[in-house]
Amino acid sequence: MLAGTVLALPGSAAHAADTLISQGRTVTSSSVENGGTPAAAAVDGNTGTRWSSAASDQQWLQVDLGASASISKVVLQWEAAYGKAYQIQTSADGATWTTVYSTTTGAGGTETLNVTGSGRYVRMNGITRGTGYGYSLWEFQVFGSTTGGGTGCGTANAAQGKAATSSSTENGGTAAGNAVDGNTGTRWASAAADPQWLQVDLGTEQQLCQVQLNWEAAYGKAYQIQTSNDGTNWSTVYSTTTGTGGNETLNVNGSGRYVRMYGTQRGTGYGYSLWEFAVHTGGTSVPPVQGGGDLGPNVLVFDPSTPNIQAKVDEVFTKQESNQFGTERYALLFKPGTYSNINAQIGFYTSIAGLGLNPDDTTFNGDVTVDAGWFNGNATQNFWRSAENLHLKPVSGTDRWAVSQAAPFRRMHVEGGLNLAPASYGWASGGYIADSKIDGQVGNYSQQQWYTRDSSIGGFSNGVWNQTFSGVQGAPAQGFPDPPYTTLDTTPISQEKPFLYLDGSDYKVFVPAKRTNARGVSWGNGAPQGASLPLNQFYVVKPGATAATINQALAQGLNLLFTPGVYHVDQTINITRPDTVVLGLGLATVIPDNGVTAIKVADVDGVKVSGLLLDAGTVNSPALLQVGEAGPGASHAADPIVIQDVFVRVGGVTAGKATNGMVINANNTVVDHTWIWRADHGAGVGWESNRSDYGFVVGGNDVLATGLFVEHFNKYDVWWKGNGGRTIFFQNEKAYDAPNQAAIQNGSTRGYAAYKVDDAVNTHEGWGLGSYCYFNVDPTIIMDHGFEVPVKAGVKLHDILVNSLGGNGQFAHVVNNTGAPTSGTSTTPSNVVSFP
Repeated sequence: MLAGTVLALPGSAAHAADTLISQGRTVTSSSVENGGTPAAAAVDGNTGTRWSSAASDQQWLQVDLGASASISKVVLQWEAAYGKAYQIQTSADGATWTTVYSTTTGAGGTETLNVTGSGRYVRMNGITRGTGYGYSLWEFQVFGSTTGGGTGCGTANAAQGKAATSSSTENGGTAAGNAVDGNTGTRWASAAADPQWLQVDLGTEQQLCQVQLNWEAAYGKAYQIQTSNDGTNWSTVYSTTTGTGGNETLNVNGSGRYVRMYGTQRGTGYGYSLWEFAVHTGGTSVPPVQGGGDLGPNVLVFDPSTPNIQAKVDEVFTKQESNQFGTERYALLFKPGTYSNINAQIGFYTSIAGLGLNPDDTTFNGDVTVDAGWFNGNATQNFWRSAENLHLKPVSGTDRWAVSQAAPFRRMHVEGGLNLAPASYGWASGGYIADSKIDGQVGNYSQQQWYTRDSSIGGFSNGVWNQTFSGVQGAPAQGFPDPPYTTLDTTPISQEKPFLYLDGSDYKVFVPAKRTNARGVSWGNGAPQGASLPLNQFYVVKPGATAATINQALAQGLNLLFTPGVYHVDQTINITRPDTVVLGLGLATVIPDNGVTAIKVADVDGVKVSGLLLDAGTVNSPALLQVGEAGPGASHAADPIVIQDVFVRVGGVTAGKATNGMVINANNTVVDHTWIWRADHGAGVGWESNRSDYGFVVGGNDVLATGLFVEHFNKYDVWWKGNGGRTIFFQNEKAYDAPNQAAIQNGSTRGYAAYKVDDAVNTHEGWGLGSYCYFNVDPTIIMDHGFEVPVKAGVKLHDILVNSLGGNGQFAHVVNNTGAPTSGTSTTPSNVVSFP
């Protein structure tokens, strides 16, 4: 950071050959203040529209010039909210940046900066704001000349007069051909439904450089520009969820004979309507990201003939047994077949999985084991590991899986029993089983809480505070609070996690089908229901990959398969295509380095994100995962967005910061098993050091959470604002490190509830919900309640509890003013069976 070093002086004479080369180009930003201030507004040539960022420092606006350019001048037309200290930077790849101008005395207004530099990407990197608001630019103008070897973007409309087709027309006077006839008085209009498309056949394959959309009043808010050589298989070259209508000029890189506008969300209650759909050809081509390939250095693949399997598995375990905050990541994958005399001990950041289409395709005459010897028999820190898609025949008849949060046991068949406690029967703090068949008994023993979904078990023993079941054959009967069993006969909506498997010698990803009112496992009765996607439809992300490349792959229409590793990103990973699959192996970890949101999912159908750890960086992020935008959105009931085994961490590795952990704004989203954790131990831990106010924030309607673990946030751990929400199982601890009562005061209320349902919500329901306090800095702190909900007929909670761990702080009530207070040091829960 070259603060105070002036590399070029503003305000001197303009270069004679200056040409504006940024207008209408693709632009991204670290954040936006709201939907009315998108990044694109700063390069649209309209000084009445603007980009503005979130009200925090370390924000940026970046433009992609489409090709390498020689940069001679940058003009910043600031709104009132300006940058006092900022840099102008260039880059060839969107990852490595060179500073060509820097100041700590920016004055706002219009700043003309004569610079010398080159690159395809140019950004304003804001360091210190000049006001209490964010950074705000009416226009961000880059002047210079392109230096690439392309032929330039043609001015002729290659689509005019060509054959056009569409998904629908509003009526006989709004045919598809009207949008390519060169007449701005005629238009194409679609039916009033999503999705819709308009497609033009250019006649031959051509290199595209620009698409112009001249919208009638009925425009597309979310849409993609796609290309194809056969009219069947499409690649996305441009995508947005913030379309504004009017005249939109989109600079693109791609090729194809067919070009289409594929609309996924209308901007009005009418259909999509275009006066003209223009396509320009020529320019330079950016090599496309290739799908498929090998699985990278941290995936170990075994078959029954592999020599020394036990030694290799032990070697990984030795590295990972106590490596709680390290950077190593591993996936152990076993091809279909039978393996004998195996005891695979699973440590931190290690996933073990079979590569069959069904669990019984890969059989261990042996065990997959998690114990707690590394932590003196205490399993409460056995986090971040997983087992999937295997058939176990345990040597002793019972397998041991002594874990706590973020350690899913999915799609497993145990031909015997399953012990959830460490060998010493020391403490353990909750876990998750789904889509699994346990022939024998599940021994809960010392597990304080546990959630089991859509499975079959031979029985379940014991219970401490909160054991919850939904859709489980063989589950114990409802008994809360004594025994502490919450049992639902079915799970209302479930869709199992995608997984990698082998079809012959070819890797594919299987995406299981959605189930409603599910009970029992999804497999075992013939071929599983769902879809298989070949690996060449995935960008296989390996260590060293940049956010720019990841986003380019997504824009091309590829899915993502993250191999084990730690991925630092300097721009948000934007998922905008319906039904995109993002799958992580080996607890692949994404860290935003400069305060961006790590991953955003647009308000589109069917996106699946699973198997990732999102770790906060040292610059505050608005959120680590955001699904959908604030405000009314589309229904995804038929094809829900599903988030599974996506874990959020703020602190522990370093002093990370994020205002929110996970924000779910899209309707009908299913969040199936998450642990959202503001660290209570590790590096960078302190009330302000790893500040994060809210863990899980829901703005969408009809959102379902199954297996919701959220802990230690500075304010509300869960804040539910959408209607129709449902939670099956919730585990929480309030922040240990609150310095005193005043630090958590919420107006006249003592403490921020662990689970807050907003006063405006009319319908909400939850089952098997628990919150605990352990205020070890100030044990005199009192929480008025663990749960805070509006008292309305449509808001119902079942089987809820609060607990004081060893008397370190207390709860006065369970929910609102209902429920007995906790007291003393006996760690005895206070329970409410039903509220109201």
